[in-house]
Amino acid sequence: MIRETSVRGQFYPASCQEIDEMIEGFNTLLDEHVEDKVLFETQARMIIVPHAGYVYSGFTANVAHRILAASNAQRVLVIGPSHRIYVQGASIALHERYVSPCGDIEMDKSFAQELKTKHGLIFEEDAHFEHSTETQIPFIKHYLPNAKVAEIVYGDIDYERLSVVIKESLADPQSVVVISTDLSHFYSLDEANRLDNICLEAISELDNQKMQEGSCEACGKTGVMAALDAAKKLNLKVKLLDYRTSADVTKDRDSVVGYMSALFF
Repeated sequence: MIRETSVRGQFYPASCQEIDEMIEGFNTLLDEHVEDKVLFETQARMIIVPHAGYVYSGFTANVAHRILAASNAQRVLVIGPSHRIYVQGASIALHERYVSPCGDIEMDKSFAQELKTKHGLIFEEDAHFEHSTETQIPFIKHYLPNAKVAEIVYGDIDYERLSVVIKESLADPQSVVVISTDLSHFYSLDEANRLDNICLEAISELDNQKMQEGSCEACGKTGVMAALDAAKKLNLKVKLLDYRTSADVTKDRDSVVGYMSALFF
């Protein structure tokens, strides 16, 4: 049972060399602009990251994944929304290996089976041809090369059910969680900034009421709310890391997509 790639060469480079070169470029820029290098020693338990093409959101995702490296985690649970098919509930992958351009990653199948049984998850293999989770794998392989991976792709599910899964995963001090989401889609730059700021404020305040009642638009909103709920119950702190839009790359201010990353520690 192998989790094959589905967006290799589209959302991220097809070759390991190209991926390493992109990450090296992101880190060169990061080192030039981050004065407090202690940030990279933070013991992260969970991150929120975007999942667009690396040319658009790779820098934003890399900030969080680079910090996650300091955790030396042995297991990474990646959680993202389904974009391709309708999923009733959440599907957890029961594969044995996850293919990546820089080498396969072992999947923690026994852990996945335990979560599936205990929390009423399903295994819908078609759901796992999904870019929201797959785009995180090259970063995980780069920064946590010895870690095992578990993958959840969700659809119609209450955020509190996912929160329980996150808390159970984080009960193991050698486990970390990656939550995948993009923000608003296809608004003008000014409107995108306004809508995305609602999301950023809610995340920085661990405020799910603001997430629900405000105009935060995020394709992974359920996963973010699950993360905020788990963080509050586990007494985790949160730090916003980076925010930008596709306009930073395309220069098109009329129709943009928002991206952000955050750290829970």
